[in-house]
Amino acid sequence: MTPRYRPPRLRPLLLTPTLAMTLALAATGCGTEPAPGSQTAADRSSSAEPAPDRAELEARASAAQLVAAHVWVTEAAGYALARQSVGVLGDDGFGSVYTEPDGGQIRLSVERLPHADADCTDDPAPGSAQEPLVACERDGEQWYRATESGHAYAREQGGLVVTLSGTRQEVDRATLRAASLAAHRADDHELDQVLPPAGETAGRAPVERGDLPPEGDGAPDNEVGASG
Repeated sequence: MTPRYRPPRLRPLLLTPTLAMTLALAATGCGTEPAPGSQTAADRSSSAEPAPDRAELEARASAAQLVAAHVWVTEAAGYALARQSVGVLGDDGFGSVYTEPDGGQIRLSVERLPHADADCTDDPAPGSAQEPLVACERDGEQWYRATESGHAYAREQGGLVVTLSGTRQEVDRATLRAASLAAHRADDHELDQVLPPAGETAGRAPVERGDLPPEGDGAPDNEVGASG
């Protein structure tokens, strides 16, 4: 019997109009900062800088409508975090984008999702209209999936699904796999680099759900490929 695959249902990053504009600038090489994950734990432990106050970090995360424990970072050769892309994904998830000078993007998402959203070998959702998979396989502790246009690595960690995705034209599989393996929960030093500074989010409107259509009954719009 031919295996039946569940098409991926990766949600887009939830960006306010302002964040969307700044992310467009980041894609051209502007507004990026060195990826927090580029500094090893050993380097950070030997740094003269004291660890940031945890209570302050939690307050900054809350002000940005983020859960500090759900903030993850990664690293990939030639890529830097587009700090303006950092935002809420879904109800209490986290999303960010890493860019390189030629415009390539790697999207990182952390969400509470069913097992099937990580394991692409499960049966497809009834009536799904996703772009069909051309690859779906287990790769160590992760799952790799690809469509004609995009691909992604996903893994489950502590009740969360952590996904690294990109277009096949911009990001090759080896780079995407390396970024996925390097992904980890941000420590206090990395949180300090990723989270908006204290007071920066004051007066900001609530983050809008980017997967909801502007019209109709408000059902989530998940019509995206493997690249998210």
